[in-house]
Amino acid sequence: MAFDFKNKERLHNLVYELEQLRYEKIQDIEHFKWYEDDGTVGKQKPDTAHTQIVEKGFRWQGYGMYNWLENSVSLPQPKEGKRLLALFDFGADRGTGNNSHFESLLYINGKNTQAVDGNHREVFLDSHCGATVHLLFRLWSGLNGGGYPADMKMEIRQAELAYLDKAADELYFFARNILETVPLLENDNPYKQWLVNGLVEAFRFIDYTNPRSPEFYASVQKAVDYLNKCMKGQGKPDIHISLIGHTHIDVAWLWRLCHTREKAARSFSTVECLMEEYPEYIFLQSQAQLYDYIKTDYPEIFKNIQKRAANGQWEAAGAMWLECDCNIASGEALTRQILYGKRFFKREFNNDNDFLWLPDVFGYSWAMPQILRKAGVRTFVTSKISWNDANRMPYDTFIWRGIDGTEILTQFITSSEKNEHPEIPTIYTYNGDTRPAIIKGTWDNYQNKDLNRSLFIPYGYGDGGGGVNREMLERQRSLNKIPALPYVKTERLSSFLDRLHKTVSANKLHGYLPVWDGELYLEFHRGTYTSQAYTKKMNRRMEFMARETELL
Repeated sequence: MAFDFKNKERLHNLVYELEQLRYEKIQDIEHFKWYEDDGTVGKQKPDTAHTQIVEKGFRWQGYGMYNWLENSVSLPQPKEGKRLLALFDFGADRGTGNNSHFESLLYINGKNTQAVDGNHREVFLDSHCGATVHLLFRLWSGLNGGGYPADMKMEIRQAELAYLDKAADELYFFARNILETVPLLENDNPYKQWLVNGLVEAFRFIDYTNPRSPEFYASVQKAVDYLNKCMKGQGKPDIHISLIGHTHIDVAWLWRLCHTREKAARSFSTVECLMEEYPEYIFLQSQAQLYDYIKTDYPEIFKNIQKRAANGQWEAAGAMWLECDCNIASGEALTRQILYGKRFFKREFNNDNDFLWLPDVFGYSWAMPQILRKAGVRTFVTSKISWNDANRMPYDTFIWRGIDGTEILTQFITSSEKNEHPEIPTIYTYNGDTRPAIIKGTWDNYQNKDLNRSLFIPYGYGDGGGGVNREMLERQRSLNKIPALPYVKTERLSSFLDRLHKTVSANKLHGYLPVWDGELYLEFHRGTYTSQAYTKKMNRRMEFMARETELL
């Protein structure tokens, strides 16, 4: 069957239709109690008489607003082949850059459970089937992603109970992965047409006579079985991608520190919730400062993190107290970042950090290799130098040589879609995902293919936090079945880096190992501190004062 536009369009339509057919609506959650608070209440619902009963379509707006929504809901009994969940959408406007949509922390029966935001709108309720649950949301409107004050609009757009059909859900993500893989392959790739034909054949099993009927979902299961039978990862290249869950949280950027503390709580609650569903899910979080906030504000979340860290699912590592600036800070300040960071990770998680995770700062001092090696750090991981707009860094895996000759193995995060325009610099991201385009593009854009055939992707919404969602985890489960894509697996970053060191050591014996001798200068952010003479002056003055205080 020819892969013409008609077939492509038809397959896309069928997959889009399946996205909706996965859900069998049970009922709307018709109303909520609505409260306001001034942002200082924290985890406690405000004790106020100013309560409104609001329904679907209720709208409100403001800048940095806090509100609560509350209701008790009676849940139906479990249903074979289905999962019980609630779907929520409280955002009238969708922002960009993951910095300007609503965010909320959901408490179920008084226990903080997960975030509900623009990227996480499903709440699974299987463990509460047949019971009455108390739902309490603490909502924050978010702040405008452009960094200037503007009212954010909120609306109860969706609040409903539904069953999710397991087979339809599996077919949806499997089919999306296949459809998105096909255009990534060269026209002469033997699996390009084979993938299309397989998907067409799978959809022929589906009985569309009465969608959402038992017969329909039984036929969907046949389609899933067919794909699992015929797609076994044939024709894969010997390339391996490690998938590491992650959420980058800027501790101080377009929001206040109190917002950062809340973002960490929402993000980390969601990680814990998803780990219950996906035991293969591994998550990395690098900033000791965020853990310290959580330990103070949400001790129950912190205890859960420690348990997950002990069983290997949660990787608390990164070496520094904060993902810190490396231009203004003095050498002693950088040393203290590592000293206090490593002490915290050892004390709270029994983890000796030997890599520095620093994806999002504005350049890197030439003195860092010496500081890192003397602090027991043997690998440096970053990504943002790829944002250079004039001089492209020629390596992604290399030895970085410092001022005094000290060397440290450096690995760039190469997560990105394939760059089809060589004249435009390829931008790597620390906010990756698990789409086929990212899986394949991470390898296609890698500049040291002669040295190494294993890479990694940190995936999850970041900058404003949020992290991994269920779609990213479901997509992973079918990637290794699809021909022509690299192999994927979930893995701790420390395990990946151990393997990278072995690869580099072997390469030293048989080939050339790139060396960068100089500052890692980020051109894209040139001039960032030009207008900040006062900030730089006061930072240095505080460093001097801290040193003198210690001496005294």
